Amino acid sequence: MHHGIRQLALSLSTCAVLGALGTLPVAAQAEAPHFELLQTIRLGGSGGWDYLSYDETTDRLFISRSTHVQVVDAASGRVIGDIADTPGVHGIAVAEGMDKAYTSNGRDNSLTVFSPSTLKTLGRIATPEGIGPDFIAFDAAARQILAFNAKSHNATLVDAVSDRVVHTVALAGKPEAAVADGKGHVFVDIEDQNAIQVIDTRAGQVSATWPLPGCDEPASLALDAASHHLFVGCHNKTLLVVDADSGKTVASVGIGDGVDAGAFDAGRRLAFSSQGDGSLSIVQGEGTHYRLVQTVQTQAGARTLALDAKHHRVFLVTAEFEAPAPGASSPRRAPRPESFSLLVVGEKP
Repeated sequence: MHHGIRQLALSLSTCAVLGALGTLPVAAQAEAPHFELLQTIRLGGSGGWDYLSYDETTDRLFISRSTHVQVVDAASGRVIGDIADTPGVHGIAVAEGMDKAYTSNGRDNSLTVFSPSTLKTLGRIATPEGIGPDFIAFDAAARQILAFNAKSHNATLVDAVSDRVVHTVALAGKPEAAVADGKGHVFVDIEDQNAIQVIDTRAGQVSATWPLPGCDEPASLALDAASHHLFVGCHNKTLLVVDADSGKTVASVGIGDGVDAGAFDAGRRLAFSSQGDGSLSIVQGEGTHYRLVQTVQTQAGARTLALDAKHHRVFLVTAEFEAPAPGASSPRRAPRPESFSLLVVGEKP
């Protein structure tokens, strides 16, 4: 091809490509994130684990450990304290701006109240109609703590000012993860019904129930408040993007196996999903266009996470596991003593 003709052809080809890119959603053109496992910090200590929470005010992590809560300084990775006597603890919810945090104690149907700054225990609240409190969340709009009771299929709503139970809300089935929109609505996965229910915290009642077609056992939940999109992690290796106003699914993305927690980083416009197979899925998008942009290999068992949105860090916890006993009927393996660790995932420097 003649040089001038070839240059013209290349220019026309370039224009065509740029024109095609111009028709793509903004998110599809956005630069993919570059996260990696930055640190693995051995914490040790006894007990299993479930959820963990990050408090930006104190820069502390609160990690459930079966009968107590480990407190970790996020800057140094050192264990700096412990919240004792939390039997069967599953989750920790921080009441922002109130210097209060609450644990859900599944074995004795109670919540422990403590100060995130002093680590002093402030009280104990019974969940009189709630059996097996598991996931726990804070609604800033109503200044309420919501404990989701796995065995009684209801939610206990506690006024975070007086620490008194104000409502018990019946649910359609077994609740899993929940998230508040800051406007008086809390969304909760109903695991055994493959649905989401919406709780009006001021009224103390369910205001909507949305089925989740294509989702098997919803386990994690996160919210992008700006776009009003929910990110629902499902056990069929799927992350659904759901409209938080209508309950309609707008997108579906493949993720790893064994999802149990999720978060949304508004600053980076990224959704995170942690799986027990040792993968952290990162999803990006807008409108109806979402895609998996990165999978970070973490460590087997790292199924729950906490997000530090200020520094764009994701914290996960897990342990090393013993080999299964010969002929064991259960696939569950015991964690090796003192191997419990904190994983820190962040952007490459």
